[in-house]
Amino acid sequence: MNTLTRAQLTEAIYATVGLSRNESADLLELMLTRISDALTVGKSVKISGFGTFSVRQKGRRIGRNPKTGVEVPILPRRVLVFRPSQMLREAVNAVPASANQD
Repeated sequence: MNTLTRAQLTEAIYATVGLSRNESADLLELMLTRISDALTVGKSVKISGFGTFSVRQKGRRIGRNPKTGVEVPILPRRVLVFRPSQMLREAVNAVPASANQD
């Protein structure tokens, strides 16, 4: 399975938009920073045709240590949630499974 990296995204912006490599890297960093900043303060980020990133609060609960079975308190925390758009779901499901085996 291949992973799309920050460098590859920068290169794609460079090739598609025609900015310099440095400007493409700056643009990508600015976008990622804006998304991160919005999520950090609890805002949702909706990218039309792609999906929505949001932060959800999870409450305190009791879990178990799988090795010992001892109950352990799990503290409240915030978790990042991504909900893909219908268009993204359809695009992902339209690709044959054999094509994902890079």
